[in-house]
Amino acid sequence: MSIGNSPPEDRPSIGRALAQARLAAGLTVDEVSSSTRVRVPIVQSIEHDDFSRCGGDVYARGHIRAIARAVGLDPEPLVEQFVAEHGTAVTPTPVAPMYEAERIRPEPRRPNWTAAMVAAIVAVIGFVGFTVLSGGDSDKSTAKGSPTPTATTSSPTPTPQGNGLPKPPQPSDSAIAAVPPGKVTVKVSAEGGTSWIQATDGNGKQLFQDSLRKGQSLTWSDDKKIKLVVGNAGAVRLFVNGKDLGAAGTDGQVVRLTYTPGDPAQG
Repeated sequence: MSIGNSPPEDRPSIGRALAQARLAAGLTVDEVSSSTRVRVPIVQSIEHDDFSRCGGDVYARGHIRAIARAVGLDPEPLVEQFVAEHGTAVTPTPVAPMYEAERIRPEPRRPNWTAAMVAAIVAVIGFVGFTVLSGGDSDKSTAKGSPTPTATTSSPTPTPQGNGLPKPPQPSDSAIAAVPPGKVTVKVSAEGGTSWIQATDGNGKQLFQDSLRKGQSLTWSDDKKIKLVVGNAGAVRLFVNGKDLGAAGTDGQVVRLTYTPGDPAQG
C-alpha cells in the first residue's frame, strides 16, 4: 500500500484540486475541518498529496469524499483517481452463508397451557357473575316501570355551497409562518445541492456551522440581526422576515449577508 506517494507529473493532483476548490469557495482549512470533522493536520496533508496520516485507504477515500463535498466538488472522480494511483480497490463484503442465519434463529416458544386454562376459568367465572348481576338489575327496572331513556345526538347541518358540499378551508396567502414582531427571522433551504453555512446572531454567538445538504432547511430568529456566510450560494434559497428572496448567489460563490428586523433588503 503506497498511500503517501505523490501522483505522476502528467496527472492532475488530488490535493491540488481540493486546495484550489477550497480557495475558490473562500473557505479556510479550519472551516473545512469543522464542517467535515476531519482534523486540520489531515486536511493539510491531503492538500499536499500525503495520505499517510489518514490511517489506511478506506479512511483516505472517506476523507477525500467529505472534503470534496465541503468545497463543492464531485468526489467520485477524485476517489477513482486515488484508487488508480495507489492500487487500491473497494472489496465487497462477503455475504454470510444461509446456514449461519438458520443456526441463529431462536427456537419457537412452547404454548403455556396452564396459563391458558387459568385465563379460561377466570373468563367463565366473570361471565357468570355478569349474567347474574345483569338479571337482577333488569328485574328491578321492570318492577319500578322506569322508562329507558333514549340518547339522541345531533350533527351540524353543512352550509350548501353550490353543489351541496360544505365550503372547504381556504389556504393561507403565504406558506411562510408569521414573523414575530420586532425580530428578524431567516430561513435557508438547500434546494440546488449541498452548501456550507455559518450563522451568528446579533451578539456574535454562533448558531450553526456545517454543511447543509440538498432538501434540508434551517430557520433562526434574533432581536438584532442574523449574519450568514454561505458557500455554493446558488444552491441555497433565502426567506427573510416571511419574504422569498430566491437564491443567495450563484453556483460556487461564497457570500456574506446580514439581515435585521427591517429587512428583507440584503445586507
